[in-house]
Amino acid sequence: MNHKTYILGIESSCDDTSAAVVTDNGLILSNVIASQKVHEEYGGVVPELASRAHQQNIVPVVDTALKRAGIQPEELSAIAFTRGPGLIGSLLVGTSFAKGLSLALRVPIIDVNHLHGHVLAHFLKMQPDDEVPEFPFICLLVSGGNSQILLVRAYNDMEVLGQTIDDAAGEAFDKCAKVMGLPYPGGPHIDRLAKNGDAKKFKFAKPHIPGLDYSFSGLKTSFLYTLRDQKVLNPNFVEHNLNDLAASLQATIVEILMDKLRKAIDRTGVNTIAVGGGVAANSAVRNAVEELGKKKNLKVFLPKPVFTTDNAAMVAVAGYFKYLDKEFCRYDETPFARVKV
Repeated sequence: MNHKTYILGIESSCDDTSAAVVTDNGLILSNVIASQKVHEEYGGVVPELASRAHQQNIVPVVDTALKRAGIQPEELSAIAFTRGPGLIGSLLVGTSFAKGLSLALRVPIIDVNHLHGHVLAHFLKMQPDDEVPEFPFICLLVSGGNSQILLVRAYNDMEVLGQTIDDAAGEAFDKCAKVMGLPYPGGPHIDRLAKNGDAKKFKFAKPHIPGLDYSFSGLKTSFLYTLRDQKVLNPNFVEHNLNDLAASLQATIVEILMDKLRKAIDRTGVNTIAVGGGVAANSAVRNAVEELGKKKNLKVFLPKPVFTTDNAAMVAVAGYFKYLDKEFCRYDETPFARVKV
């Protein structure tokens, strides 16, 4: 009798509690996300509040994911969970729940690196014949906490070609948005305002970092000083130039990212590129990557917006690949806050 594989994925690295079920070949059966609104009034994620909200959300979220997938807990083949990087208190909730459920059901647990999950989100399928990237490919991984350029040779063989030496791209979006008085998270607000702005109106500092590494702290400082100096001359400067500031900031961030991505493609000769992470939902990033693909005749993979943010489907599919190789996790493994892939 041919038994189907069912992998439950659990994601709790930051402020979204998510559970998903993936079956053979990365086919998604369910993907449930509970977001936490509590952080908006603080202008950023408060770790203590995040871990408390995970504790409240995790049981109903997992229950809903199993029901939507149409399976019983006893049918699960394994439980995959995000072990890190992320907020340690949040990760502990997901890790502890995964261990407890695994012991109760007597199925193995699989630990997943959050960054690998973002890369492998490209192997999720809504339909069995959905196209996925062929190895090797270059992945531009851009999120609030991490920014990297990876050469992906296999699901378990990823080389970091370049990474940010300070702030992540998403962090630059959010922090600059905060200075502009926009709500948290700021990235989507910048994207929306930029559509009606002049991207050439303002010039901000672009760092000159050798190799394929990049930096965003100089851009942030330059943005901050521009606002500070202009407000002295005109206290309503930000309000009067909101769209143009957003467009110019976004264009500068995209230029920094694309410059390094181009160099990575030239250096490796790889002809397939993909984008992953929360900033992969940004329309300017998506357009720039598609343009680069056309110009250099590359195959481009852009994730569906729902799979750019933190979600358990990407954890489940990463777990599925490890399950096939019987790469299971010991119960004494603990979560980690920071890591290099």
